[in-house]
Amino acid sequence: MSASGGTKAILAALGANAGIAVAKFAGFLVTGSSSMLAESVHSLADTSNQGLLLLGQKTSQRKATKEHPFGFGRDRYFYSFIVALMLFTLGSAFALYEGIHKVQHPEELSSPIVAVIILVVAILLETYSFYTAITESKKIKGDVSWWGFIRQSRTPELPVVLLEDAGALFGLVFALIGVGLSVITGDPVWDGVGTIMIGVLLGVIAVILIVEMKSLLIGEGATDTELQTIVRELAAGKVNRVIHIRTQYLGPEELLVAAKLALTPGLELADVAQAIDDAEARVRAKVPNARLIYLEPDLDRSTVG
Repeated sequence: MSASGGTKAILAALGANAGIAVAKFAGFLVTGSSSMLAESVHSLADTSNQGLLLLGQKTSQRKATKEHPFGFGRDRYFYSFIVALMLFTLGSAFALYEGIHKVQHPEELSSPIVAVIILVVAILLETYSFYTAITESKKIKGDVSWWGFIRQSRTPELPVVLLEDAGALFGLVFALIGVGLSVITGDPVWDGVGTIMIGVLLGVIAVILIVEMKSLLIGEGATDTELQTIVRELAAGKVNRVIHIRTQYLGPEELLVAAKLALTPGLELADVAQAIDDAEARVRAKVPNARLIYLEPDLDRSTVG
C-alpha cells in the first residue's frame, strides 16, 4: 500500500507542479515579480524532485547482486535525500538571494493582476496535490500525529511530498501577500519581503527533510510498535525469551531482524529447527515487512546457577 500510495501522491504532485511552473514563469515574464520568479524556481525544483522520487522507486526494485546481497531498497532513501538537498539549494537559497536583491533594489510590478490570478490558480492545483498526499498518507499513518508520521515513517516519499506540498501552499500564500501588499501600498519592496519569507520557509522544510532522510539512509530500526510485536511473537512456543535482538530497515518495505533466542532446554535438533521456523512464521504473519530474519538458538544462561 505504501509504495502504490506513494506513487499516486508523487504523480499528482508532478502533474500539478509541472503545470504551475510553466504558469509562474509566464507570470514572472509579464509582471517581473521576484516572488513569482522564486515560486517558479520552487515549482521547477519540485517537479524535478518528483522525477527523482519516481527514479528511486524504480531503481530500488532491482534484484540483489553479489556486490549488493541485500538489494537496492535504500535507493529510495538516497534519492529522497537528494530531493531535500535540491529543495534547500534550488528553492531556499535562490529565493533568499532573489528576495534580498529585490529588497535592496525594488522594482515596480507590471500587470500585477496577472500574478494574482496565476497564484490563485496555483493554490487550487497545489491544494489538490496536498489533498492526494494526505489521503494516501492516512492509509499507513495509523493513530500517530502528522509530525509523528513524518518522524517515524520508513516510507520516504509520502513525508517528502507532504512537506513539499505544504511548503508550496504556504509559499504561494506568501507570494500572494507580497504581490498584494506591493499593489496596495505602492511599495514593491513587499514583493522582495514575500520572496524572503518563501526562502526561509523552504529552508526550514529542507533542513527537516535532510535530517530525516539522512537518518533513514544511515539505517533505522523497527518502530517501537513493530519491535514490541516482533519480540512478543518470537517469545512464544518453545522460545523462553529473546536474549538479544537487532533490527534495521534495508528499504521502506524490507526489515532485517536478527535475534538470539533462549529455547526450552533439552530439545532435540529437529525440535530446535522447528521452533526457529515457527518463530519466523509468527513474526512474518504479524510484521509483513520483516522479510529477512536470522535467528540464533541458545540456552537461557540467566537462569543458571
